[in-house]
Amino acid sequence: MSSTFTNKPHFVLLDGLRGVAALIVVVYHLFECYDWSPMPRGYLAVDFFFVLSGFVIGYAYDDRWSSGLTTWQFARRRLIRLHPMVVLGAVIGVVAFLLQGATKWTGIAVPLSTVLCALVLNLLMCPLSSDSSLDVRGNGEMFPLNGPNWSLFFEYLGNVCYALLLRFLPTRWLAGLVLLLSGGIIALSVHEGYLGVGWTMAEGGFWYGMLRMLLPYSIGMLMARKFKPLKLQSTFWPSTLTLLFVATFPLLLGHMPMWMSGLYDALCVIVVFPFVVWMGASAAHLQPQALRHLGRLGDLSYPLYAVHYPLMYYFYAHIGFSGSLVPIAHFADSCVMMGIVFVLSIALAYAAFHLYDRPIRRWLNR
Repeated sequence: MSSTFTNKPHFVLLDGLRGVAALIVVVYHLFECYDWSPMPRGYLAVDFFFVLSGFVIGYAYDDRWSSGLTTWQFARRRLIRLHPMVVLGAVIGVVAFLLQGATKWTGIAVPLSTVLCALVLNLLMCPLSSDSSLDVRGNGEMFPLNGPNWSLFFEYLGNVCYALLLRFLPTRWLAGLVLLLSGGIIALSVHEGYLGVGWTMAEGGFWYGMLRMLLPYSIGMLMARKFKPLKLQSTFWPSTLTLLFVATFPLLLGHMPMWMSGLYDALCVIVVFPFVVWMGASAAHLQPQALRHLGRLGDLSYPLYAVHYPLMYYFYAHIGFSGSLVPIAHFADSCVMMGIVFVLSIALAYAAFHLYDRPIRRWLNR
């Protein structure tokens, strides 16, 4: 499909920040089953992804609709961008599950027909209910073959909302929606004590995930309409340190009341992440070497997020993960395995991008 639309400037620094956020997610998942984590708020990197997506989509497409862009063309572009890695992540998830013995965490064997049905639904981005017989791992995940697909599912819904509704809203209405959703996310996070929701259908998980996606996505869209670059020098390191600070800061506070912990998460989404995206989009005069490094980090980001979790399932099995979420192995005994999984995740993502994702998207675009 050849493009008939004028390309806009590409925010390479935002690509690099997306790669940083993907690495934060991997570290968070490595420590997810322990009582202590160096990045206890690493899950908020997903909310940063949503802000980034809303900003990039709004900036890239808002004025293309008047130039002849159709809903089908938009949907096709987004499918080509997102779905090849959805397919690969699901296939890797099936292979990993079968190699692990095709059993749930409780040791119950899962028939091959059930695994294949779960694969088909994953490929079609159809989430499972928490009590579904197709929940092959028994964790209540929407996508048990590749857990992080829950956020890609909501990313798809965000694209649908944009194409069918949000792009038509006047800016002041969009701002009003952001205010309304901000109140909802504050209420949700204060009630739950955190924003790590949306990965399961249990206990209103779908609506929690929808709210968790729609607010940052709408904030990003609103920013795209009002964006005026600040002409800053490279802001990569200040922005990266801000993301790391968000993920680690609760360690300094120690135990927080639920309302305070939840409010922290909400303020990061409403205030901090939009500021980071604005800084990243405002960076100017990047050196050629910096552009290359940021480009590589951006290339790695989506494949890393999309394919790393099947390796995490192996790691969880290694440390004795069970349905009770209690690791049997001590942290000191699993450090080496943790480092191996981290390196393998990056290597797998690198291979996936160069050998599969980039070639298949080029072919589909033709």
